[in-house]
Amino acid sequence: MSDTSKKEPCCNTKPQSKTDESLSVQSKPIKLVPIDTLKKQPAGSCCASSSCSETQVPSATHNAENGAKGSCCASDTPCTATKTAQQHQGENEEAISLHEYRIQGMDCPACALTIEKSLVKMSGVKTIQVNYSTAKMQVAAGGDISPALIKKQVEKLGFKAESLDHNEKSQTFIIDGMDCGACAVTLEKHMKNVPTVEEVRVNFSTGKMHITHDLGVEAITKEVSNAGFEAALSTGRKNEVSVSKKGASTTTVSGILLALGFFGSFNGVSPALITVLYAASILVGGYKPARSAYYAVKSGSLDMNVLMMAAAIGAALIGEWFEGATVVWLFALGAALQNKSIERTRESIRGLMNLAPQEAWVKAGQNLSRKPVEAIQIGDTIVIKPGEKIPLDGEITAGSSTVNQAPITGESLPVDKQIKDIVYAGTVNENGSLEVKVTKLVKDTAIARIIHLVEEAQEQKAPTEAFIDRFAKIYTPIVFVLAIFVMVMPPLLGWGPWSEWLYKGLELLVVACPCALVISTPVAIVSAIGNAAKNGILIKGGTFLETAGAINVIAFDKTGTLTEGKPKVSGLYTVNGTEAELLAVARTIEEHSQHPIASAIVTSASERGISALGGEDFTAIAGKGAKATIDGSDHFAGNPKLFQELNVSLGEMESRIQSLQEEGNTLVIVGTRSTIFGIIAVSDTIRTATAKALKDMKSVGVEQIVMLTGDNAGTAKKISDEAGVDRFFAELMPEDKVQAVKQLQNEGKIVAMVGDGINDAPALATADLGIAMGGAGTDTAMETADIVLMADNLEKLPHTVKLSRKALSVIKQNIWFSLLTKLAALILIFTGDLTLWLAVLSDTGAALLVILNSMRLLRLKS
Repeated sequence: MSDTSKKEPCCNTKPQSKTDESLSVQSKPIKLVPIDTLKKQPAGSCCASSSCSETQVPSATHNAENGAKGSCCASDTPCTATKTAQQHQGENEEAISLHEYRIQGMDCPACALTIEKSLVKMSGVKTIQVNYSTAKMQVAAGGDISPALIKKQVEKLGFKAESLDHNEKSQTFIIDGMDCGACAVTLEKHMKNVPTVEEVRVNFSTGKMHITHDLGVEAITKEVSNAGFEAALSTGRKNEVSVSKKGASTTTVSGILLALGFFGSFNGVSPALITVLYAASILVGGYKPARSAYYAVKSGSLDMNVLMMAAAIGAALIGEWFEGATVVWLFALGAALQNKSIERTRESIRGLMNLAPQEAWVKAGQNLSRKPVEAIQIGDTIVIKPGEKIPLDGEITAGSSTVNQAPITGESLPVDKQIKDIVYAGTVNENGSLEVKVTKLVKDTAIARIIHLVEEAQEQKAPTEAFIDRFAKIYTPIVFVLAIFVMVMPPLLGWGPWSEWLYKGLELLVVACPCALVISTPVAIVSAIGNAAKNGILIKGGTFLETAGAINVIAFDKTGTLTEGKPKVSGLYTVNGTEAELLAVARTIEEHSQHPIASAIVTSASERGISALGGEDFTAIAGKGAKATIDGSDHFAGNPKLFQELNVSLGEMESRIQSLQEEGNTLVIVGTRSTIFGIIAVSDTIRTATAKALKDMKSVGVEQIVMLTGDNAGTAKKISDEAGVDRFFAELMPEDKVQAVKQLQNEGKIVAMVGDGINDAPALATADLGIAMGGAGTDTAMETADIVLMADNLEKLPHTVKLSRKALSVIKQNIWFSLLTKLAALILIFTGDLTLWLAVLSDTGAALLVILNSMRLLRLKS
């Protein structure tokens, strides 16, 4: 296949989670060498042995294989990621701490190298590893250098570093009372001004604040309260709920006071008393937003609380007490309803925390004891009774059962489990008692990794969301200034009374709040990612959700993706003797081989109840087959080339051999030095769900399905016809798959690549979207791909595309609805048909409808 792609520039702005092993800064993790070990090495060397590949990150010219003892590299280029023993001489021996960061802003591997070269020069830095593929950095540093100093140095280079260290200073809080993204900005700015707070990140979509600090939990919750919100420390455990229930009561009291004043105005009640009732309604309902508005202004933010309180106070100043009270009450009511609605989207991930039990039965000898999962160590044996949820990942050591893996993989049918099979935390043991040897701690289980990755995904901004945030930052101040202009200029020019234009300006202030627009995208993304996670699909960010909704071509690796990846006997063709005799001889020869084709033949014979014959002198013939002595004569099982070299005539079988090979079969001929017994055809079989999955892909709007394979054209055509593939590329090496993907992109297609996440890493990285299968059992797949299908089948792929397309549709609906609502309100202001309370209702109502529309994604069925 010819390469029709154009040469790409070095700096590729594709998302950083892509993995291209050919471009990786280093191919294997570094070994962090203690300082005292380095001091024992001779001056001028960086490794104890002749190879530096395990103690440093190679520079661009580094060649570990040629490195001579006494020098870091064969070339004169110094090591970039570790210091030599000579450099370390004179430094005090000290404890070394390992710090981990997520790096944002790297466009290509050269950026990773830039960071390494800069940071390794810092005093106190011992070793450093920057991995462009995973966008992560590990730094081993002495006690005299702080994580904050490392972060500051990275930011000086033009990148952003986010600490991933999990220590006592880093905590996560659930925040209640945030009505939109502007509230998150206000809280973030406020907390950054608190002394001893090193780092803070507030996310409106998930309702969480991640903070690194030296204060107590009570001090943090008090500071959050000062900013107008409520906070509670997140435990990461089940039944974690929202913290504040006060909003409903104050809204109710405010509403009662408003109603008393309104009805009192029709019953001869003193105007002064009515004014007092309206004022009390404003004070009760407006206390919380007023406090939030104060801290927003103090932090330099113009959020919805500022705009609403300005409108309420302005209404009171011009004597419109009823309008002011109505504004406050409607705003408080809308905020309460929004919080209640969006909390349901946040619970889509909290529900995953309920999957795994918090305690387990631990077996010690013949005794069983109940222990918290946090107290259970790797190697412990736990007992799971029928009907119980499995608490930790592990390997079955005794018993057999069927296990419902739907919570992890989304598989609809239970899976049979035997001794040595792997089970996952959060799955359900349906029948039969199991003894399981724990293989992963609670924090490292598959469900824990899923929860962590999904929460990270929900906190990443999609391109649409980032654009809207930038738009809102410009839109709000402009409309705020315009509102002041409307209040002041027309009266000064004599175009009307002050009260009229002040009222219009207040309406414009309310309309200026872009709440519905700002939340139009993040709530939809949170809902879609939550739905996907519950269906065994891990979408690692809004960017990839949007890309999945736009793809029009999907390329599949063949072996292990479209097919089972396990050869099976597809046909028996005898020349002399019966099929049973043919298989008996073949099993005798192949039983001692570990080759997949040999295993397929042995399995087929075993299934038919055919035993091996007495054989001896078993010999493997490299690349051709195998030999054994049976009844004193040599018998062979191998490819046609083997028998051609033995000068054994294939006779009339030659035409059959050619046609079988053209149909995509691998052939094993069985015979002696003079006689052919027959031919065994072996082929890889299509997965049972493949044809239906590909058909469903077409029904959800994918234009073209492509297969990439290293097999010959005959095999590729056979598989593509059976599976319903539109187009295939055959006889490809791994690097050729990359070129095939590029060719599809050059044809103007948005391409998704589906593979196992390991062997197909370069092609997955090149495609616009990388999708890996079988993530539940493969850490690499979960780390490298943009989307991970937790089950090892394609059944959930159509739902992934369907969900992504639906999410894009919902986002567009939300944006257009928000913009049209604002436009209609602006027009009605200047025609004089909009009242202040209607302006509030249009704003809060639009936001609520946007949330409810987004929540439909939670209920989308696969």
